[in-house]
This record gives sequence, C-alpha cells and structure tokens, in this order.
Amino acid sequence: MLQCQGTESVAYRPGITFQPRDVDVTTDGRLGSCVDGAGEVTSGAYGERFTLHAGCNDLLGGFQGPRTFTWSTGDTSVIEVEGSSTAVAGQVVTTLTGTVVQGRFQGRSATQVIVLPQPGLLQCLSTGVTGATGTTTLTIV
Repeated sequence: MLQCQGTESVAYRPGITFQPRDVDVTTDGRLGSCVDGAGEVTSGAYGERFTLHAGCNDLLGGFQGPRTFTWSTGDTSVIEVEGSSTAVAGQVVTTLTGTVVQGRFQGRSATQVIVLPQPGLLQCLSTGVTGATGTTTLTIV
C-alpha cells in the first residue's frame, strides 16, 4: 500500500467562466510525505496537459485518461483514471479512481482526491478563473 499527501496546481487557458467552453488545463502535482509499505517511495510528482469542456459550474466533471506519477525511486506508475467533481462548502472535491496499468504498483487500485477552492463568482463573471492550488491525497492498494 502507498499513501501520499501533497499539493496540486491547475492552470486554465482561457480562464473558466460560467459559459462552458473548451479549456486547456495544465496540472502540476507534488506528492510528499509518502508512506510505502516497502519503505521505498518517499515522494512523487505528476503533470499533464489536456483539454476539457468546462465552466465554473461543471469544473472537471467527467475527466478520464492516463495520469503518470514519477516516484522518488526514479520509476513511474501510469494510472488510468476516471473522475468526478462535487462542490462542497466552498471547495471543489474531485475524486479520481482507477487502476495502475503500467510500472510500479501495476495491477493495483488507486484513488486520488483533489480539493481546490471553488471558483469565485466575480472571476466567473469577468475574466474567468485562470488557476487554483489545493491539496491532494493519493492511495494505492
């Protein structure tokens, strides 16, 4: 089993408004304080670029695709994930679930929870939300 805590930063181009449209999304995740049953993985990182059709009211709904994690050991895990988001108490909580399809931990189940601030009303009405940073937890069993 592996469990990591960290942060995720997301950039949106163009900014996300209430009018859903295609948006280029860039993610940058840093995982620290990893607890690995074998005591080998201590940290990790991931990042990707993809396009979503999104608006302030449906941020990251229906995300699916591969997410590659690079570990402190120098090897990687590719997880094929599906995600959904819900707005809870001023935050957007995205849960990604899937299976490690390649690399370290292959064949194991994975769950990643990402908590980002909910887009502000004024930003959604004007220039749009161009980015956010929040917390993330990854569990592989």
